Amino acid sequence: MTRYSVEPDTPSRTSKARGSHLRVHFKHCREITHHINGMQVNKATKFMDDVIAFKAVVPFLRFTGGIGKKAMAKQNKTPGDNGRWPVKATAVVRDLLSNAISNAETKGLDTANLFVTHAQCNRAPAGRRRTYRAHGRIGKYGSQPAHIEFILTEKAEGVEKADEDMDEEEKPKKKYGSQPAHIEFILTEKAEGVEKADEDMDEEEKPKKITRKDAAKRRFKVVVGGGTD
Repeated sequence: MTRYSVEPDTPSRTSKARGSHLRVHFKHCREITHHINGMQVNKATKFMDDVIAFKAVVPFLRFTGGIGKKAMAKQNKTPGDNGRWPVKATAVVRDLLSNAISNAETKGLDTANLFVTHAQCNRAPAGRRRTYRAHGRIGKYGSQPAHIEFILTEKAEGVEKADEDMDEEEKPKKKYGSQPAHIEFILTEKAEGVEKADEDMDEEEKPKKITRKDAAKRRFKVVVGGGTD
């Protein structure tokens, strides 16, 4: 069984496809898969067809060394304007995506609601060959293949809001404000009531205020002749 880097939460609504040791440039495949990740499958397929026909460009975001600037790259909502038209890598990725779509049709999924929820490209072991140069020298003749995997997920259709069908009486009432503010309002009303009660009392009935000086005198008051006869 093929092992994937992630496992979907609902396998019954997903389809997978994977290619190992593909003889296409890893850097090209990485940029292509990064761009189409999250797209609807029909939109992703159309994008790659346009790249092969040189009607769209693949934006390069990570591996930008030596990548020229293209005016067509400004069409995408990506930083920078570096891009290329990797025809061979795009064709391989498109075929792998069509394989995942066929797997979804076999499972009875609706291809119109399929989205690329996982698109990953990993570097495969480099190919090592040799080429013969002048004066008896041998030069390196290597390749950088890639592992690519796709997971497509069928997204459920949106549900209409229930509030539109409900009457005004059945709708839940919204609570404005928070409970602490309500408590604070009640405490304020009680405080105002206490102040009003103080105003109604007579001057003699009101409790007298004790100053700090009087409190100190009471605390250190010495009683003389406190003995018994």
